Amino acid sequence: MNARIAACLWFDGVAEEAAQFYAATFPDSRVEAVHRAPLDNPSTRAGDVLTVDMTICGQPFVALNGGPSFKFNEAVSFQVFTDTQEETDRFWNAIVGNGGAEVVCGWCKDKYGLFWQIVPRALVRAMANPDRAAAARAMAAMMGMVKIDIAAIEKAERG
Repeated sequence: MNARIAACLWFDGVAEEAAQFYAATFPDSRVEAVHRAPLDNPSTRAGDVLTVDMTICGQPFVALNGGPSFKFNEAVSFQVFTDTQEETDRFWNAIVGNGGAEVVCGWCKDKYGLFWQIVPRALVRAMANPDRAAAARAMAAMMGMVKIDIAAIEKAERG
């Protein structure tokens, strides 16, 4: 990996599986390298997958098979920005439909416990509307959603 910085994601024995899932789900994503433990350690046996270098949406990550000690929580989530409802639905359905769970307001959790925000750019634009009443209507609409509905956000923004 040539990046200067990469987020390291801690998994319990499923780092390679998770990396393959993310590579198949998001554009500009791929598994770069799989590294095996050179010797037994607290989380893996010699020869088991220890880390996976991957790119998700063009950003470098390392997936670590660190064992069961730590779990993901909502304190860290990844925002994926979308341009259409079809793209929003595709990412959402890939995460939720493959063992994940819906949360609220565009948040969902994948089957590995990692939290995602599937955020249509239309929502970002609406909430940044200089007409603060229009922005408030868009935000109020979003607060009642699970998966973001672009048409409903735009309707709320228009009043």
